[in-house]
Amino acid sequence: MTEHAKTSLAPVEEKFILHWGEMGTKWGINRTVAQVHALLYLAARPLPADEISTTLSVARSNVSTSLRELQGWGIVRVVHVLGDRRDHFETLKDVWEIFRIVAEERKKREIDPTLRVLAQCVQEVKNGQGEAHTKERLEAMLEFLAAMTGLFDEILRMPAGTLKSVVKLRGKVVTILGAGNKKAG
Repeated sequence: MTEHAKTSLAPVEEKFILHWGEMGTKWGINRTVAQVHALLYLAARPLPADEISTTLSVARSNVSTSLRELQGWGIVRVVHVLGDRRDHFETLKDVWEIFRIVAEERKKREIDPTLRVLAQCVQEVKNGQGEAHTKERLEAMLEFLAAMTGLFDEILRMPAGTLKSVVKLRGKVVTILGAGNKKAG
């Protein structure tokens, strides 16, 4: 092993990694996957899997599985270090890009299938399979999700600088559009 065989964590790093793992479980992500991501996010250099395993006190096989999942999401990549035959791993450091990638992946896995099923349900109810109130509610849900997905897609296509400017506008949007438009119909 190299001189960097174990990365010792500062208390604040440990606190963040543990919390990120806990939050990961609330977001439907495996705790170790989230902790590996948090460690790589804080790391000053790319880390080999054995060092990640030692630092987090997690089985090497669990780290490998976590790294594959993070690579599948597109937020972790393999890098090579001169003089070291092992694969090293790093994550994106730009939080805006991490958000964009994770949001797109979650949309593909969670929202898009829901939209497809809702569209099928609406078509079936239009063909006489269901009550009038069911048709009305399904159409309203489909219309809402389609509109929100369209807005979401536009947000994700924005360059980071533009998105940062939009975020700064948060409360001003209501003022710009008029206070009378606050309540949805």
